[in-house]
Parts: sequence; structure tokens; C-alpha cells
Amino acid sequence: PNFRTGPVAERVGDAVTRHRTRRPLLDNHGIAAVSLRASTTLAGDIQQDWARTRQLITGIAEAMPEDKYNAKPTPAQQTFGERVMHIVQTDMFILRTLGGKTPAPSINTNAKTKAEILAALKQSFDWGDAVVKEFNDQQWVERVMGPPFMGPTSSRVRIVYFDMQHSEDIYGQLVVYLRLNGGVPPASAPRGGRPPEP
Repeated sequence: PNFRTGPVAERVGDAVTRHRTRRPLLDNHGIAAVSLRASTTLAGDIQQDWARTRQLITGIAEAMPEDKYNAKPTPAQQTFGERVMHIVQTDMFILRTLGGKTPAPSINTNAKTKAEILAALKQSFDWGDAVVKEFNDQQWVERVMGPPFMGPTSSRVRIVYFDMQHSEDIYGQLVVYLRLNGGVPPASAPRGGRPPEP
């Protein structure tokens, strides 16, 4: 079948339109869901994907009870709180390599309590919001000196998507921590009669 035209394309197009025009909702923890307005630029796509990653990570960090922030699936693994702080520290390291002008905040890298960790997470995401808004489409495809493990140079877009992918990898781990402690990730909870997100 021709997937560019015809009934299949129409159904896919309708689904994408419905998905992108959803109204913002509040999840179970009062976090504003990301509005998926249609974007017409690479910079806009990146800003929306960054906001979606922020919502995902913040939602699960909020959902874990404070007395479970020291929980770990096995003795050899990090605690839930340490895993969240790993996201904070990695974001701070990787996003600096984009070459943005927004000064990095001074973050408590020794945060231990839920309140301290959520404050550090908010600071890092607020900074990330500002940094990703600095670049236009042309600047996103420029090559810069990224983290050493990404080679001599990388496009800014590759760097920022590596960072978001890393955060979502850790999110997958945090889901296990939360479920082992009786919680349900906000992104997995039904929303307004619609099925949960994948």
C-alpha cells in the first residue's frame, strides 16, 4: 500500500492532528501537561521535546513519597534520589557544551531530601529551558565541541537529544523504583478518559 497517500495516510494524519492539538491537562500531581502545538521549526521541536522530558522526569520525582527517596531495588544500586540527582548532574555537564550564554546556576549537588532534590531538579530544568531557547535552526545544526565521548565535534542537536535520551533512560529505571514502592508513574495513569501515554 501507498503510505504517503490514501486511507492509511489519512488515518495517520488525523491521529497526528488529534495528538498535536490536545489541550494542556494537569496530571495527578498538578504538573501542567505539555501542550503539543504543531511546531514549524527545528528549534520549536527541540523546545517541545525538552518540555516533555522535563514533565516526565519532574512528574515521577514528585510521585515518589519522601520516605522512599532512599529506596533501592538491590543493595548494589543507587537510591531513587541519587538516580534523580544523576539526571541533574548529567544535564549540567552536557548542556554546558552547547555554548549557551545563560549562566549555569549554583546547584546543591549534595542534595539528599526530596525537597532538596526537587529544588535542584527545578534549577537544572529552568536553566535548560533558557539554554535551549537561545538557538535557532541554523545554530542547532552547527558543530561544537561536545562531551569527549561524542567525538571531536557534534551538532548541537545531536548533543541535546543525547541528553534527553539519557534522562529518559533513567526515567525507565525510576519507573521500576516507584512501582516497587507501590506508586504509579503519572505518565502511566489514565488521563481524562484517554488511555495512558506509552
